[in-house]
Amino acid sequence: MNYLLALLLPPLSILLARRPILGIVVFFIWVPALFFSGGLTHPMFILLAWFIIFERRNKPL
Repeated sequence: MNYLLALLLPPLSILLARRPILGIVVFFIWVPALFFSGGLTHPMFILLAWFIIFERRNKPL
């Protein structure tokens, strides 16, 4: 489910992957990037969120 959330809201998905500081930083970069690039940078944030989720799932607790 977190992968699906990463498609729509990558910063929230990063927050749920237990990376709160990175999620906040990504949010403040993501919002202006959506407006200035017209959404062309959104796939980059999706890939970043997927990588962080994948990394979190493979890390032992």
